[in-house]
Amino acid sequence: MRQALRHLLIFSLLILVLNPAAHANQSDADTGDEPVIDVMGKVVDHDYLEVLGAKIYLPKILLVDGSWYFYSNTQSAIESGDFQRVEGAIVRSDGAPVTLDMSITSHLMYVWFGIILTLFCTIWAARRYRRGIGESSEPKGAAHNIFEVFFVFIRDDIAKEYISPDKYKRYVPYLFSVFMAISFMNLFGLFPWGVSATADLTVTATLAGITFFITQFSGSKDHWRHVFLFPGVHPLIRIILTPVEILGLFTKPFALAIRLFANMLSGKILIVCILGLIFIFTDIFGPMIGVGSSVVWVALTAALYILKAFIALLQAYIFTLLSAVFIGMAAEEHHHEEHDTSVATATEVKT
Repeated sequence: MRQALRHLLIFSLLILVLNPAAHANQSDADTGDEPVIDVMGKVVDHDYLEVLGAKIYLPKILLVDGSWYFYSNTQSAIESGDFQRVEGAIVRSDGAPVTLDMSITSHLMYVWFGIILTLFCTIWAARRYRRGIGESSEPKGAAHNIFEVFFVFIRDDIAKEYISPDKYKRYVPYLFSVFMAISFMNLFGLFPWGVSATADLTVTATLAGITFFITQFSGSKDHWRHVFLFPGVHPLIRIILTPVEILGLFTKPFALAIRLFANMLSGKILIVCILGLIFIFTDIFGPMIGVGSSVVWVALTAALYILKAFIALLQAYIFTLLSAVFIGMAAEEHHHEEHDTSVATATEVKT
């Protein structure tokens, strides 16, 4: 029991020392110019990468009136005199708005980190399998065993379960890749200075869009027949059903994007809010109450970290599962002709 309490105390001190949100909020409270805690400021996208409290500003790439501008960071763009900041947005000094902003942001960096880690794990495991480790012998090492557990789970319990047996193998690489990438992006948010890229709607919408296009390109003739023709349905009913089916094609990826985005964003906001109670209590009741209550809030945050780690994997699983379901429904062949022939044969036998 004492050892568990000691570990909890050490973890609490690490959270307080390493959490950049805590330092930023404390600075804001001292100046009095900003709120005690800026919740949304900790979850929105930024033009810098934060590591151990240090800010690494990222390149700015802008297209204005057909001309490209490249800068090492936002401050360089402003200091050049070509751009100025107006109400938080960057515009050209002559007032021309930015046509296209291709700047590197913190969320984009964490998306790249997730993809790179997924590629690294996959290539590393593939090389081991080529050497016969895991093929002619059992997987060796904890990392290899964990990789195989995830891969076999995605292949047998998701892809094979919801996609037809003759087609599921071609979708296993995508389903496994999206599961691993989303898992990494979700788990990055557990770092005190890290962010969950999936707490950005543009990221989840892009992932859902990939699933959408794969689903539509995988659609069988039977799938499209049910979207536009509805075999055996009265033509007047088709007038109602066809728009509903077409709308359904887009509501599925929309639900995928919103579900993942909302769950990861709410988790990050909850953790920031609970840790922020330390500074709110300090601001209202004084340092003694604020510091005294920090044990409760940090302990609750530690519990939420464990829950968030579980939710990170759960949301990756749900996204992958629903992607497999949507792909399987579109790629499935129902063989109406064979069904109609069997029904007619049965009717003749009864007669």
